[in-house]
Amino acid sequence: MGLAEAISLTIAGAETVSLAAAKPATLFGRGKVEELKGLIASRDIELVIIDAALSPVQQRNLERAWDCKVIDRTGLILEIFGDRAQTREGRLQVELAALGYQRSRLVRSWTHLERQRGGHGFLGGPGESQIESDRRQIDERITRIRRELETVVRTRELHRKARKRVPYPVVALVGYTNAGKSTLFNRLTGATVDAEDKLFATLDPTLRGVTLPSGRRIILSDTVGFISALPTTLVAAFRATLEEVLEAEIIVHVRDISHPDNLAQRDDVHGVLRDLGLDEAIDEGRMIEAHNKIDLLSSEERGRLQNIAERETNGVPLSATSGQGCDDLLARIDDRLSESRTILDLSVRHSDGATIAWLYSHGEILERVDDDEACHLKVGLNAADAARYAHRDSGSNL
Repeated sequence: MGLAEAISLTIAGAETVSLAAAKPATLFGRGKVEELKGLIASRDIELVIIDAALSPVQQRNLERAWDCKVIDRTGLILEIFGDRAQTREGRLQVELAALGYQRSRLVRSWTHLERQRGGHGFLGGPGESQIESDRRQIDERITRIRRELETVVRTRELHRKARKRVPYPVVALVGYTNAGKSTLFNRLTGATVDAEDKLFATLDPTLRGVTLPSGRRIILSDTVGFISALPTTLVAAFRATLEEVLEAEIIVHVRDISHPDNLAQRDDVHGVLRDLGLDEAIDEGRMIEAHNKIDLLSSEERGRLQNIAERETNGVPLSATSGQGCDDLLARIDDRLSESRTILDLSVRHSDGATIAWLYSHGEILERVDDDEACHLKVGLNAADAARYAHRDSGSNL
């Protein structure tokens, strides 16, 4: 029901239906369809939401049987996404997913199956059928949207390359929808991203700079929330939005630790990340878990969680609302980045401008002091670039 409430629908009733086997024509058996028909008519229900995937035929037959609008889980999520998307990119991604969903539902739902448009000129014949025309128009629109999204991806790639010239590592927040990512993002960055207590409050990626305890700067990215059984069409459509996750050096998985199903939610998030090809991030230490909403736990539960965190290095208990534990999370991110980064104290003559420029383009300048002879730098470099710098005196080119 949370999905339905997320789009301000009034819930007239909810029922769990056990199915021995799904019926190809109506999903439910004939008796259950008739039983629900009476319930729908008695309560004057205008919309029925099925928390499952419906085929176009099943959706059409149920609408005919119940004389009301019927949508499935994917259709409902698309409605929510359409309501939440703010940027041009977000709206294009929603429309692309919606058109793909709509195209599969172009069935002959009218009475006159021969409905057609007339031919033109000397070609004669009955002309193009309405379904074919609708499908062609949808295909044309899908093609245009994909071209526009390619432009967005290229622009985002240019922005990413520009950020790499000022090489701050990217840290991406991911998590189940309504886990508190945007609240945590605002707490860590001082931003004012919409952080309402509702599903899919964030659909468009937001980036802000953050200074870690060591003085190192990072770029923090807030991303779309995940959900169980996220339709694959939506994962594909929002791949551009999730590119910041693919590029991130560290992924912070924000979990609503107070939710009774938080373990299942964790597995759902891991499933989507694996679909994106991020197995390595999950399995090899690029992920930190932020156990959010500890302010909603009892003191006993908070103590147990803290004891676990002290034994393990992956979980950080915190409350994005109160700020408790947020400094611990920043310190954990700092430590994790330091594990893969070498800090060098270097002195480079002012005349060696090429080396200074290379250090600025490949490393993170933590400190700089200039005197009459040299530029004294404290630089953070990844392992590969530190090795390249070490060989500069042997005559190798940077």
